[in-house]
Amino acid sequence: MKLSNATLPELPAEVARPTYDRAALTPGIVHIGCGNFHRAHQAVYLDDLFNLGEGHDWAILGAGVREGDAKMRAALLAQDGLSSVIELDPGAKSARVIGAMTGFVEVAGGNAPLIAAMADPGVRIVSLTVTEGGYYIDPKTGTFSPSHPDIQADAAHPETPDTAFGAIIAALKTRRTAGIAPFAVMCCDNVPHNGHVTRDAVCGLAALSDPELSAWIRDNVAFPNSMVDRITPATGPRERALTESFGIEDAAPVTCEPFRQWVMEDDFPAGRPALEKVGVTFTDAVDRFETMKIRILNGGHAIIAYAAGLRDIEYVHEAMADSRIRAFLDKIETDEILPILPPVPDTDLTAYKAKILERFSNPEVADTIRRLCFDGSNRQPKFILPSILDRIAAGGSCAGLLLESALWCRYCYGVSETGSTIAPNDPNWDRLVAQATLAKDRPAAWLEMSDIYGDLAANPEIVAQFTRTLDEIWARGSQAVIADYLAG
Repeated sequence: MKLSNATLPELPAEVARPTYDRAALTPGIVHIGCGNFHRAHQAVYLDDLFNLGEGHDWAILGAGVREGDAKMRAALLAQDGLSSVIELDPGAKSARVIGAMTGFVEVAGGNAPLIAAMADPGVRIVSLTVTEGGYYIDPKTGTFSPSHPDIQADAAHPETPDTAFGAIIAALKTRRTAGIAPFAVMCCDNVPHNGHVTRDAVCGLAALSDPELSAWIRDNVAFPNSMVDRITPATGPRERALTESFGIEDAAPVTCEPFRQWVMEDDFPAGRPALEKVGVTFTDAVDRFETMKIRILNGGHAIIAYAAGLRDIEYVHEAMADSRIRAFLDKIETDEILPILPPVPDTDLTAYKAKILERFSNPEVADTIRRLCFDGSNRQPKFILPSILDRIAAGGSCAGLLLESALWCRYCYGVSETGSTIAPNDPNWDRLVAQATLAKDRPAAWLEMSDIYGDLAANPEIVAQFTRTLDEIWARGSQAVIADYLAG
């Protein structure tokens, strides 16, 4: 059954669907970047709230600034903004159709339609999922980089911006001129201190063309920090077939694990939906939850990714079924990561780690190792390096984390341990392959990528340990070196 408002009543009985009147919804949120994660996470929470009969003035108006967003717009508008979400519980899969989106802004160069939509007084929140690498962060400093060509182009033409941040600035300027209160800007990307990062990107870009506006935004616009979590695989033939097995024809289906979590600062001067009624945690300790998740879950993904990728293991649950890889993950998490984490309100870190291992082992999700290996040049500085630095500062061993780094280096050589070619899997793949080739003979070359490792190459003990580890991987293979680590 092709998704549409008209066909909702005709869907199979086991498919959950909106119980509210979608025609009565009005948009209060413009969301930029309506990919799988957004539709499996934020949109699901709002759908739950609407099903309670509440918050119907907080519907989502979809938006985007890239070519792919235009394709998503066409797909979703053709089915009245509806999306199917299949939850992949190992015991019993379930399907639902969510209806929290009421429209999708035209995607156009210069972003005039998006700016107009965000300038509407009814919009009180602008949210984003523009990927972890979409915030123009200088990897050497960890702060906003004004030199990026996209940023320079928007600074030169602030009235016709091409980035999401440029469009947000233009909309805020329009609202200020019209005497309309600013919206809150809510980042939903998996970025450390994501509210602060988003504020720095918006204010940093604005400062290049209008310093006074930049100062006004910093003083008057809320950028709440948040932590988001739900494993959401990319959509491929398997996911489409699964959706069809529930009798649903969806041009953009989403599958996801049953688990989801959303933790936010309660900083919304223009109001917000009552998401605490559907499981969202509002707290001043978002940074604690965020550090826990990034170090244990995202760091955990990296730990298993390259150990499995070097052996051509395809799926995450297959890697977790390998006793050595699972033990490798568990030992690093237990011995090197948990001891340096600050306490998290109402959370047992050991139990959280156990839940992560359980989630990674879910065979129904069929998350791929290649997805976990992707974009290491952006993810390693966020998910692995902070734990290494904290271990060094605490005077503890970081042998497992350095082994993970060496496995990433070996993976970036571009050939697996079975002799298979590893297809490019990073925006900076050519550079990484070249550096990994140098590191085969001189391992310190890998740590000399200061935009990724900072000053780590200046630490002789770390360089010596990394050198021994990478040399051993090349001499005896990753599995033998992992076995040595497990044996102590």
